[in-house]
Parts: sequence; structure tokens; C-alpha cells
Amino acid sequence: MDNRLLEMLVCPLCKGPLEHVRTATSRELVCHADRLAFPVRDGIPVMLESEARSLESVDTVAAAPTSVG
Repeated sequence: MDNRLLEMLVCPLCKGPLEHVRTATSRELVCHADRLAFPVRDGIPVMLESEARSLESVDTVAAAPTSVG
């Protein structure tokens, strides 16, 4: 995902910063304030609340390998 795009994107709910999280099987943009993870499909972030998954705990995200920017 383009670093410039990541810098411009914010959470659609709280307008807070997002963290780009990559795992072996998925990519997501995570809002720690709202505890939501928005999927990235085919390189395109899906910034719809209805498509976001709820994070059970912050530890779930912290355990995943991350790459910011």
C-alpha cells in the first residue's frame, strides 16, 4: 500500500490515526481508539464500519507483525 495514502487515511468514525497491520493471510488498517480493524482487499482499504471487525483486545493487534507506512 502506498505510504502517502496511509498518511492521508484516518478512521471514518473518530478521525484518528490508523495502523497498517499485515499478517500472513490478511492486511488491515487498525483504529486503536475504536478497536476496529478495516480490511484491505486487493490493495484497497475498505473504510466502511459494516466491513470492519471488532478487536477483542489490544493484545490481538500487538501480537501481529506490523508495518507502519
